Amino acid sequence: MATRPESEVLAGRPFPLGAHAEAGGVRFAVTSHVADAVEVCLIDDDGAEKRVELTERTFGVWHGLVPGVTPGQRYGFRVHGPYDTGRGLRCNPAKLLVDPYARQITGKITDLRASLGYVGDPMHGPPSAVDSLGSVPLSVVSSPGGADTGVKPEVPFEEAVIYEMHVKGFTKNHPDIPEKLRGTYLGLAHPAAIGHLTRLGVTSVELLPVQAFQDEPSLISRRATNYWGYSPLGYCAPHAAYASEPGNEIQEFRTMVAALHAANIEVLIDVVYNHTCEGGPDGPTLCFRGYDAPGYYLHAGGGSTVDITGCGNTLDAGSPQVVRLVTDSLRYWADEMGVDGFRFDLASTMGRPNGGFFDRDSALLTAITTDPVLCRSKLIAEPWDATGDGYRVGDFGVQWAEWNGRYRDTVRDFWRGHTSVRDLAYRLSGSSDLYADDLRRPWQSINFITAHDGFTLRDLVSYNDKHNEENGEENRDGTNDNRSWNCGAEGETKDPEILALRAKQARNLLATLVLSTGTPMLTAGDEMWRTQGGNNNPYCLDNAVSWVDWTETDAGKSLLGFAQRLIELRAGSPALRQPQFFEGRTTPSGNPDLVWFRPDGHEMAETDWFDEGRRTLGMFIDGSNCLSRTREGELVSDDSWLLLMHAGADAITVTLPHERYGPSYEPYLDTATADGSPSEPDGLLPRAKLTMEARSLLLLRVPR
Repeated sequence: MATRPESEVLAGRPFPLGAHAEAGGVRFAVTSHVADAVEVCLIDDDGAEKRVELTERTFGVWHGLVPGVTPGQRYGFRVHGPYDTGRGLRCNPAKLLVDPYARQITGKITDLRASLGYVGDPMHGPPSAVDSLGSVPLSVVSSPGGADTGVKPEVPFEEAVIYEMHVKGFTKNHPDIPEKLRGTYLGLAHPAAIGHLTRLGVTSVELLPVQAFQDEPSLISRRATNYWGYSPLGYCAPHAAYASEPGNEIQEFRTMVAALHAANIEVLIDVVYNHTCEGGPDGPTLCFRGYDAPGYYLHAGGGSTVDITGCGNTLDAGSPQVVRLVTDSLRYWADEMGVDGFRFDLASTMGRPNGGFFDRDSALLTAITTDPVLCRSKLIAEPWDATGDGYRVGDFGVQWAEWNGRYRDTVRDFWRGHTSVRDLAYRLSGSSDLYADDLRRPWQSINFITAHDGFTLRDLVSYNDKHNEENGEENRDGTNDNRSWNCGAEGETKDPEILALRAKQARNLLATLVLSTGTPMLTAGDEMWRTQGGNNNPYCLDNAVSWVDWTETDAGKSLLGFAQRLIELRAGSPALRQPQFFEGRTTPSGNPDLVWFRPDGHEMAETDWFDEGRRTLGMFIDGSNCLSRTREGELVSDDSWLLLMHAGADAITVTLPHERYGPSYEPYLDTATADGSPSEPDGLLPRAKLTMEARSLLLLRVPR
């Protein structure tokens, strides 16, 4: 039998896309509907390049099996085709392109000029002839399989407590983690890191972007970095810089997932399927732009890109290439990398396939929710983009949870004394005004006070204004709408009264978050009184400003204990995390499932809700029929609860409700004390009067 020369390319097949080891070689498959020719370029350790033309094209996919290639091989693609900026086409074989489906990416931009696909004017200049090899990232053929990711915890959404964190920032300064592992996937897998999460009681970590990303040109030019990672290059590759050993990022990510799963903690990842690191037409040609720019990005007349993300480009959610890329990527992370769910950055763009009006049933959103794998994952939308038309809180489809920006704004405003109780009642009870008419559940409201983007909890009560000078943009970046209050002094102070008020305000905000109906999300380090010095946008600061500070302080220990107590309370009290909306239904106790009270102990009247000066609200939750269930599906009951919230600047006398709501009221949590211990006696009788401190929250248990 005749043997084929090693250099002969076999036909292979078009799917799955990417680079896959098989039949004594590697099968390469990449999409470009506009290319005239595509070459796969094999890069040796010394940087030498071997080009192999892919001659087979099926369904717009260029494919071929190259014998003799093995896992670990570095590679890229060169695309020959039209360069017509007026139509948005920017094929340029001088630019070595990353495989959109690469499962491993190595290197970064080292020469920005060499990465640019044009000369002079990006809209009208000729194509650049500078070869980008050696100046741009490369794809790497990965090995199949790897470490077991363990059994997915499948935490019911109504039991979830989400903890948003940065892989590097969470462990970079942790004293009990070996230095080599700090800031890595294995650092997060370390018992010291996981121990903190389990003691705190969170059920799910939400990781800031871990898909391979690159720094934007503006950051490269000033020698800064994109610390947060919202600048994606490869949607199937874990970010290499978070590996403790170069080239071992896939295995280490899977090991991290397995360790968290073993602790019964879910892994959610923040994904950025709205734009890429290539930016606008003046940006580099690293991947998508060089294959088929109009096939990946929204374009306007004259070949310019449509930017509704604020990042220079927008992925076209209506493009079949994009729909396939996103769903293939998500399925890979869910199946092979063990991920339990996803938070979608600027998710409104995914429902705007032409950059126009939002459509919850767009091709991309529908493809995700109808996928047999992805429909079992937690799907969380950030329901806005960089435009006014993109603010779609409450407008996503039935399978989507959402970051509830209205919850954040209302609770912040209430506790700083800037709003009445009307909107607050909706936020406390699961935001039925946003979600109940869409067949959704209260837990699909992801309630949060802080997130990576904005002030920390400590800074929220310590600063009126942002202080972002260190970012290098003359304090122009970051929002000015912080809805914060510094409690009487801007920034750090030694005034004991101001410090005590700040600590109480933090307890108020944290208690409101955890006790509200819906799914609470905490931001890493808030529970330990972390500060960013008033910086509300440290996206480019890979330093102590952004890293969690593990130094023990009295204030940090006190708030951590308070947070642990809150989360434990929520876990053991199904009435406080109900999976159904309150409806005013009569419960076995004879009371409605939810009753709102005035400070005088009487129910709120219709006119009371329109009193803009009202700063006190009582919320009675009847636990006798809370509609929570065990994992086996059996209904459970709970004690009833009375939550009293007072944001006024002066103390107030509150009267407890009538005996029909319960024979006694047992104070359980009081934010007026440092550890939350109640200052009132046990067993208060109906219609008893008690004094609430200014700006405080009191939770009382009403036994069955």
